[in-house]
Amino acid sequence: MAGTAGEHGREIAGTGVERTRCYPDGVRIGIHTSIAGSLERAALKAHDLGANCFQIFSASPRMWRASAPDATQVKLLKAARERYDLTPLAVHVSYLVNLASLDPVVRGKSIDGFAGELSRAEAIGAEYLVTHPGVARNCTVEQGIAAFVLGLKEAAECARTRCVTVLLENTVGAGGQLGGRLEELAAIRELAAELAEVPIGYCLDTCHLLAAGFEVRTAAGLIRTVKKIGTVLGLDRVGVIHANDSRSPFGSRVDRHANIGEGHIGRDGFRRILQHPQLRSKPFILETPVDKEGDDRRNLEALKSLAARRRR
Repeated sequence: MAGTAGEHGREIAGTGVERTRCYPDGVRIGIHTSIAGSLERAALKAHDLGANCFQIFSASPRMWRASAPDATQVKLLKAARERYDLTPLAVHVSYLVNLASLDPVVRGKSIDGFAGELSRAEAIGAEYLVTHPGVARNCTVEQGIAAFVLGLKEAAECARTRCVTVLLENTVGAGGQLGGRLEELAAIRELAAELAEVPIGYCLDTCHLLAAGFEVRTAAGLIRTVKKIGTVLGLDRVGVIHANDSRSPFGSRVDRHANIGEGHIGRDGFRRILQHPQLRSKPFILETPVDKEGDDRRNLEALKSLAARRRR
């Protein structure tokens, strides 16, 4: 099968970086790619960059309305994924959607928008649908959580999907954002289990964790953080990890992604994260900026290099 560990490495043109499709111990490392042009092109781009899993928006993240995916394109996407072993595929919900909102206009559009996200994710065969819990303004955290779950329930009933797992992503917790505390994510899942017939797990973002005050830079801090994740969320429920360095410092509550090794987590921090025995089996998906040509490839190669265990 193309894309397996048997392929030889080659230099990325003009970078001096060795590109390889060999993944340490079957680690899954991917990247967010664009569907501009076609769904298939997003998969082919992920493969070309050297990824073995990926994430996309299923439609423009700047528009509320979106059409159903073309059947021919879905077929080509699934063929490309099978050919290059691109698993899992995560779809990220549009940033316009805010199921925690109590504003009737925003809420109505968000429920309709989320229903569309669920339907499209299932249609294209995605394993996961990643969503931010939303922003709760002019209400308590508890009211925001209830609003999110009720909106999720209504959207799921409209979409009538059961095969896609919704992943709640942690946030930096600024400006009324839900999900800055792990307990808020757990509360959403617990309430949703009673009201909404949708499989729910979690997506952890490394940048968001650090900015929210979780010490993931040091060995001792990572041990404490992973233990809390296990206790509050359950590590078996973590479906994806967004691998992003942070331009903003620890506890800043500012969400600014940075290239791997160029932020406050650093290369040593990511080496520990990628090699942690309880995190290593999770798919790591990059959402890092492309400030210079080739940044996407460099970030993928950096993760693969840091994930490789040194031989003694």
